[in-house]
Amino acid sequence: MKKLLISIVLLNLFLSVNLFAAKNLYLSYKSIPKKVYKNQRFEVVVKALITTNNFDSLSSSFSTGKNIKLLNPNSSWTKVSNDIYENRYIFKINEGDFTLPKITTKLLKGSTTIDISSLGVPNIAYSDIAVGDSRFSGIIADELVLKAYKTKQYNNNDALTIVDIEGINSNLENFKIDGALEQGISDLKDNYTNQNLVYYFVTPVHEKKVVITYHNTKLKSFKEITIPLVLQNELVSTQTDLNPNDSSFEKYKKIAVALLFLIALALYIWKRKKFLLVITIILFIISAIYLMPNQTGTVKKDSYIYILPTKNSTIFFKLDSAQKVEKLQKRNGFIKVIGIDNKFIGWVKEESFGKN
Repeated sequence: MKKLLISIVLLNLFLSVNLFAAKNLYLSYKSIPKKVYKNQRFEVVVKALITTNNFDSLSSSFSTGKNIKLLNPNSSWTKVSNDIYENRYIFKINEGDFTLPKITTKLLKGSTTIDISSLGVPNIAYSDIAVGDSRFSGIIADELVLKAYKTKQYNNNDALTIVDIEGINSNLENFKIDGALEQGISDLKDNYTNQNLVYYFVTPVHEKKVVITYHNTKLKSFKEITIPLVLQNELVSTQTDLNPNDSSFEKYKKIAVALLFLIALALYIWKRKKFLLVITIILFIISAIYLMPNQTGTVKKDSYIYILPTKNSTIFFKLDSAQKVEKLQKRNGFIKVIGIDNKFIGWVKEESFGKN
């Protein structure tokens, strides 16, 4: 009888150990690209097969990869059938010599781990792209659409263009236009898989179009996009040259006022008439105002530079550091400024401007 009891206890222990050790979680790759490119965003779909209903959640962790960034480490698992769950992880390649991180997933009941499973690191081919192609925009996407564009005069020699671009499964943060005199991101909305980019760039005023290419991952080929540079009749500063100091009309006005002052002064010295003295004084005051250097100041770090002096104006760019500027005009709570080194011209809010 004693031996029988011992046998039953051992059998129950064996069954309980095997029940605890039973595999309840199986991981596999459902979708993974065969080839990727530098700066490309790509999706890896992981599938989890779960053989028990006695669990609360799934939790994933990642080993350190090489030259790669996981963009959504907190992505949630989605149930696709009674026993199948999926997760979509978005990675971005930095260099050709890269390694994906190892993915480890736990099956949890409360804070207790029921089962754990890991995926091996897959091999994905890498290829350089558009080497030496000056028209390549740096974008790799399922689709890239030029939604809107607008070109205005920036100064006497250059034009400013604002473009609104939409990308599907893209890397719009890497967008660039080779040969642009100035360029940058005004706004970027990233709701993967959709991205929206507002971008500005400056080109010589005589250029009529910019042609860029991107790599279409669905077609596995390059596609061209043409950005027409249709210069509007209005200037960025609303009907006047962006920098009045560069305006030929302004220069002629200054010369004319100075000449009138000299003529009035000469006539007063010759005729010694009181009315000529009054005219001379008035012209002297006007000349002093016209020829007086503009006030200088500093625009604070992180200030926005606007294209127009309006609340709804497009943001030209954001200053990374405080900049010394020359004050040109004041309108509607905005101040038009030009960088002392002449690297930018635009409008800032009054609270962003500080006197020297």
